Amino acid sequence: MARDFDEEMAAAGRTVHTWSNGPGFTYETHAHHYRKELCCLEGSIRFSTVEWDIELAEGDRLVIESGVEHSAVVGPAGVRCAEAHG
Repeated sequence: MARDFDEEMAAAGRTVHTWSNGPGFTYETHAHHYRKELCCLEGSIRFSTVEWDIELAEGDRLVIESGVEHSAVVGPAGVRCAEAHG
């Protein structure tokens, strides 16, 4: 899963980095000036926008387009994700 994501992003010329947070960590509403692609490696995290809510668990992926305001809350077991920008 992580290897597939890394290989796919490398083929597209993107650098992948990983990050993690403990249970219940909250990201307040914000936006990025870049397109973000995520792959949940462990645990879970719920992302929300004004138009949708989605929970990622191990193996799930999400693309957040540039400028889209979003927030997130980490699930009860924490989370570890791989992320690429482009």
